[in-house]
Amino acid sequence: MKPQLASLRIFARKVWALSTPYFSSEDKWKARTWLAGIVILNLVSVYLLVLFNDWYKVFYDALEKRDQAVFWQQLLRFTWIAFALIIVAVYKFYLTQLLEVRWRAWMTRNYLDRWLAHKTFYKMELARFSGAATSPDNPDQRIQEDLNLFTTYTLSLSMGMLNAVVTLVSFVGILWSLSGGFSFSLNGTTYEIAGFMVWMAVVYCAVGSVLTHFIGRPLIPLNFQQQRYEADFRHHMVRVREYSEAIALDRGEKVEEQHLDLRFASVLANYLRLIRAQKNLIWFTSFFGQAAVVFPFIVAAPRFFSGTIQLGQLMQISSAFGRVQDSLSWFVDNYDSLARWRATADRLTSFEDSIVAQSKLQGADLTTSAEGLGALDLALRLPGGDTLLSGLSLAVNAGDSVLLKGPSGSGKSTLFRAFGGIWPFASGKVTVPDDMMCIPQNPYFPDGKLRDALAYPEPAAQYSDEQLKQALDQALLPQFATRLDDEDAWTQKLSGGERQRLSIARVMLKNPRWLLADEATSALDPQAEETLYKRLLERVGIAKGAIVSIAHRPALEAFHTRRWVLEPQPAGMGERYRLVDATP
Repeated sequence: MKPQLASLRIFARKVWALSTPYFSSEDKWKARTWLAGIVILNLVSVYLLVLFNDWYKVFYDALEKRDQAVFWQQLLRFTWIAFALIIVAVYKFYLTQLLEVRWRAWMTRNYLDRWLAHKTFYKMELARFSGAATSPDNPDQRIQEDLNLFTTYTLSLSMGMLNAVVTLVSFVGILWSLSGGFSFSLNGTTYEIAGFMVWMAVVYCAVGSVLTHFIGRPLIPLNFQQQRYEADFRHHMVRVREYSEAIALDRGEKVEEQHLDLRFASVLANYLRLIRAQKNLIWFTSFFGQAAVVFPFIVAAPRFFSGTIQLGQLMQISSAFGRVQDSLSWFVDNYDSLARWRATADRLTSFEDSIVAQSKLQGADLTTSAEGLGALDLALRLPGGDTLLSGLSLAVNAGDSVLLKGPSGSGKSTLFRAFGGIWPFASGKVTVPDDMMCIPQNPYFPDGKLRDALAYPEPAAQYSDEQLKQALDQALLPQFATRLDDEDAWTQKLSGGERQRLSIARVMLKNPRWLLADEATSALDPQAEETLYKRLLERVGIAKGAIVSIAHRPALEAFHTRRWVLEPQPAGMGERYRLVDATP
């Protein structure tokens, strides 16, 4: 029991830390005002229900006595109470929805900011692909869907619990005063239980809550898994769309269909288990709810038939018992929603833990300088912990052109990632120029206008049409000069060579002094590669910078004055490769 309580306390602290920042944010006064308004409206609705309970007695007594004047008077009273309840219900809904959407918007912006800051999104993917157990799956789903569910369920359940507590406090006294005592004899001694109806309600609901938890507890892990399987299925469909051309050329439709079928089978199998668990819970809660309708009449019937109470008081007892029972049965009635909320909260708290953990992975000590590019005592590790390179000290000065070579998997791209400041599994010191650009082998372009893809990540408005067209022409893409305002999915639309030339066009547009080129021309024909490398070297030469390239083609050696080679090391050396300066 103690470990369970400790686990529950830890979970409660995490949920509290997840829920409260918005109410201390820059929107705190709006948020607190809306929340206070919802609380006040809940209290008003409970007060109106108390008035309704009193109305039951007077109205049904008037029916029993056939008192027409009181009958019409009570109908008028019913009208204004009902109208007030309608107003409260409408504005409670409006304020609740307003708070939900603003809370979700703030949390979404907050998580997007933290997910994208410090390259956390990239570090999470590295951890996930390395098989780290703590790396969350589908961060997009957690931000888009789980935050929505969390704010909705947290607000509705917390306000529902508040309503239940206030209703219980308001009606338990009424039920106590109406229920009278219950007497029984045991071994010649007479015992009397005061507030008998209250104790019956407590016993009834306590038994129901225990049985509900016992029957419904499988729902929490099943809901957690359902969200995961749904997100995996959706993610793979997105990948099919993104790599549609490659899949079509490889005739991989059947394989992808099999993969999608497997993922959907997981969705379906878990959903069927979820349905069976919900069915078992509904069996019990339906029986519990229906029995609660007649239970107060059964308990109070002896007093009514003996003439101790009148019809109006019987109906008032039934109404008060129903309110107390509803309050005490809040756990029973909301168990399915609580299970969904718990699963959502678990996913978000694990996502929060991962963001905090990954943001702390800073990698090598990175500084910027106008002097050049270099590293001191740099060590590079794989996500699993194996050391690729260690004790690496090197320098690139203005005017240099360096070619980095080595076998596949030797850490060439990893070294570039360390220079780019994104590799978290590194130690030592790295100095990078303040005016450096990287040209990846597979560049990214946002969907939208071509001018935005060319200027990315800067706004296209920062450049004139003439500058954009000149950059395209310099990168051997003159045919795109008239398509600056065309909108398309450029990453999928363009060929491999066109994507690499468009990436080089960015360099021509922004004119940096220092370049890191990772197989930047591997998809180009030799003539285009030669032309573009000459232009890149001319750019950095004019700007008094340098270029460091990764390339396998022997033809590119002619464009570089220095050679770095990564050589494999024997087992037991502590590192897999060593960098050797092989400049002739």
